[in-house]
Amino acid sequence: MTLVIVSIRVESKLLDKVTEALKKYPEVVDLYEVTGEFDVVAVVEAENTVEFRKFLKDKLLKVEGVEATHSVVVLYTHKRGGKVL
Repeated sequence: MTLVIVSIRVESKLLDKVTEALKKYPEVVDLYEVTGEFDVVAVVEAENTVEFRKFLKDKLLKVEGVEATHSVVVLYTHKRGGKVL
């Protein structure tokens, strides 16, 4: 499984609409509204990078109000949910 952290810049008046849309995607396993350069951070699980690209291109980038994204692929998890792996 490929885990990707996606920071999303959103048109401010459409923030609630964007988060409601993202909540419906099974690929989005965690969703946070944040401060800083981006407005939303989504943790996305995909079978591989090809499947992540499909999700990004065919779903996420088509959500009205999404202005920009920045994706980071997780290479290795050292600790998750408070537990050392």
